[in-house]
Parts: sequence; C-alpha cells; structure tokens
Amino acid sequence: MSIFSPLSAHSGWQPFDTFMSDALYHPEHGYYTRSQSQIGNDAATSDFATSPVISPFFGKTLAKQVAECLEATGTSEVWEFGAGTGALALQLLTALGDKITRYNIVDLSGSLQAQQKATLEAGLQATPDMLSRVHWLQALPDMFSGVIVGNEVLDAMPVKLLVRTNHVWHERGVVNLNDDLSFADLPTELRPPFDVAGTHDYLTEIHPQGEAFIQTLADKLLKSRQLTGKGGAILMIDYGFGESEYYHPERSMGTLMCHQAHQSSTNPLEHVGEKDITSHINFTGIALAAQDAGLTVNSYTSQGRFLLNCGLLDHLVNASLAERAMAQKLVTEHEMGELFKVICLSTLPDFEPLGFVAGDRSHTL
Repeated sequence: MSIFSPLSAHSGWQPFDTFMSDALYHPEHGYYTRSQSQIGNDAATSDFATSPVISPFFGKTLAKQVAECLEATGTSEVWEFGAGTGALALQLLTALGDKITRYNIVDLSGSLQAQQKATLEAGLQATPDMLSRVHWLQALPDMFSGVIVGNEVLDAMPVKLLVRTNHVWHERGVVNLNDDLSFADLPTELRPPFDVAGTHDYLTEIHPQGEAFIQTLADKLLKSRQLTGKGGAILMIDYGFGESEYYHPERSMGTLMCHQAHQSSTNPLEHVGEKDITSHINFTGIALAAQDAGLTVNSYTSQGRFLLNCGLLDHLVNASLAERAMAQKLVTEHEMGELFKVICLSTLPDFEPLGFVAGDRSHTL
C-alpha cells in the first residue's frame, strides 16, 4: 500500500471528501498533479480513456451544440473545465474556428496543462492564430459569459460518503493507524437528498462540492448577464443518474470507483495518489443547484441520444471501419451511450438545444 506523506502524518478522523481531495489534488502527491499521463487508450501507459480520446468525432459532434449555444447567447468564448489531454479543446477549436474569439481552459493539474499545451501546439501549428486564442487560468474572474463545457469533470469532485448501519446514518471517514488506512464511521445529521426505502445497510454518496461548483458558475454567468447583457450556457457530460435511480434501494454499495491501468476497483485506500477516484453524478442535484441559483435547466438526455441528435452519423459517412468502431463506443447502450448523460443549463429560459430534440429526459430528474 502506498501512502503519501500528508496522509501518513494525519492520525485523526478525516471526512472522506477531505481524503479524496488530498488523494487527487494534493499539490505534490495528488493523482492529478503527477507527471505521468493518466488519460489514454493504452493500459500500459494510462489509467482510463475519455470520449475525446476514444474518438475525435466526439468533439466534432459536440461542436455543433456549442456553436448553437454561442449563437443563442450572443457570445464567442468557450470555458472548458478539466481539459484532460487537450483532445477536446483541439477538436472544438478546429471545428468552430472563428466562432471562438477566446478559449479558456481551467485545470488544476500542472502536468495536464503541459500535456494540453503540447496537444494544441501540435494540432494548431498550421493555424497559429487559433492557438493564440487559448488561455489557461488558475482562478475564475468575478464574472464571465460564454459556453462552459465539462466532460467528466463532476465525477472527479470530492464526495461525502454516507452509510446507514443498523438503521442509523453515519458519515464515513478515513483514519490512519500505524500507516494503515481504514474507514471509520461517525453518526451524522447528514442524509441523502432522496429517502432511501428500507432499513437495510446502505452506502451512498452526496455531492456538496459538485453542486457548489454549479452554483458558482451560475452566479458568474448571471452577474455577467445583469451587467453586460450577455450570459451563457453550461454543457456537462458525465456518467450518472437521476435522483430516484441514484438512491435506488438496491444500489446499496454506492457508486464510488477507482481506476488504474484500465482496471476498476472499489478500494480508494490502496495505492493512494496513484489511481483515480470517481463517483457517479446525481444529475437531479446538479439540476436543482442550477435552478436554485437562477439558471434554467434546458434539457437532459443520454450521451448516445445527444450525439445522434447533433449529427454524429454525418461525420461517419467517410470514416474508416476502425474509426466507426471507436465512435460506436460513444453511443451504444452497453458502452458509454446510456451510462453517460448530458445536461444543458443556461441563462436562456426558452432555449431548446438541438442535442436534446429527441429523447429529452428532463422529466426524470
């Protein structure tokens, strides 16, 4: 078992979200601050693959929705959070061209920022003007407008673990005894947002940081709309469910998962700082956070339906068999098409985005 120094020195009880934050984002020892590349298709050199890495047609298709959002909001800036390898940024910049005057990347990982710069410099070397529109930020401005894109961002935000044992709810935390990490549960007033039927033992997550993140974005977009007349839209893509499915009585072991070398495990206390820790998203909570902050929840659907609505098949007409096979992973139900969802939030109450014209599931949130 690998324990990096901040955890080794900590002997008290830590809430799981504090542990997860250190394991992923500690400036020296965190998983996302390592120099190694985590994202890719090769299990020998990476831990997991994201949609833009699996197929370039993901970003090319998403660009159609981003373009419509830019036009609807009267803006020309894109804000990408957690840009990974830079593959999605390259795909969007190439597809959108002069529709974008500025592409902002917000990423906490210095190693990934370096990888993003290398990807974009190589991909945009023939169009240096496009490269000059890309900017990296460490902190958000007081307000901004434009289209926000987050692909697999929410799932990497620290979560709190709640466990019901013998009819009593506890918050699960982490303790370190003689360099041996283990879980420890303390009684809590915290509860899941959805009443979990039954009295059986039950483990689940709640997402205060992810919901606070959405509220922060909403506040900045709405302030911009109030002061400048320009607001924006948010497109979040991730794996998850609506509230009733997320807290289904049979989902009694929660959704927390770890990824290393393209293998999954459920124990975040092993190889700390060396593997990814994620949780599925409660999209009802995300929608309510946006709505409470003053945004409109425009649409919600599966990734497969979203990409088909945005014209993925048009991009595959002249694609090779191998390219079609990889793109198919994005939309088929047994791969990423059903588990991954897309939600659109905006400052536009009457906006009906094209990616959701068929198969909208907002009524299930």
